[in-house]
Amino acid sequence: MAMLARMAVPTLLERLLFPTAAVDTAALRQTLAGRTILVTGASFGIGEQVARLAGAAGARVLLVARTTSRLEAIASEIADAGGTALALSCDLNDADAVDRLARGLPDLAPDIVVSNAGKSIRRPLLQSLDRFHDVTRTANINFLSPTRLALAAIPGLIERGGQIVNVSAVNVLLQPAPNWAAYQASKTAFDQWLRSAAPELRARGVAVTSVYLPLVRTRMIAPTRSYDDVPAMEPEQAARHIVAAMLTRRRRWAPWWLPPVQFASSLSRTPWEVLAERRQRREPR
Repeated sequence: MAMLARMAVPTLLERLLFPTAAVDTAALRQTLAGRTILVTGASFGIGEQVARLAGAAGARVLLVARTTSRLEAIASEIADAGGTALALSCDLNDADAVDRLARGLPDLAPDIVVSNAGKSIRRPLLQSLDRFHDVTRTANINFLSPTRLALAAIPGLIERGGQIVNVSAVNVLLQPAPNWAAYQASKTAFDQWLRSAAPELRARGVAVTSVYLPLVRTRMIAPTRSYDDVPAMEPEQAARHIVAAMLTRRRRWAPWWLPPVQFASSLSRTPWEVLAERRQRREPR
């Protein structure tokens, strides 16, 4: 209940760090009405909120996630509000399921692909020695499956002048942290892949947008109790920044404070590594 209360009333610091994006509703409707938007990780959190905003703006929303019943409920609610949505159950950790979805993308004809699904795992290295499946799971969900879907969608996106939006995280641009190796490696991999592909896509009329989100108060961070009192953005705020990027087709969005933090991070690699090592030495063994 305490967590829910914090979610309902952002602190003053959260309002300063994470101002709400201004979105021109009329312009958004003009841009998205009649277009098809595929959103992965659409059953909860950021993806759900993006789907609802896009549906309210007149887009046809393709909802991708594992839980069919949840997707169907969201699709029904979007329809009740006057929108159009289709539930597409797919486990991004299942290569065969992803391949089936990818083969169907030419017929589904998305104009915008929002790569939002993600898997976060915080686990010390020495507790991961017999858990290689953590590496494969994060690689599948955060890198391989988004890449497979993007490759399948690209011909249609070129034809329709579409857009790929990658919902990334600020930590991929900062010094890596202990205990997050599998997560950070996989998130960084797709970020680098898409940024490498972006010039080729933009030259052919496809907008590519990287959205670098700070900590967002979703189900994914709930198991990490140390985040309970850390300032975080709400899913609705994150979704507004994402749909605003669909409107502007900008190349990148990040919090206003990221550039100086990123600069400081680039100067402090050795001190950061020393501090991280010292902290690890104090951890119970």
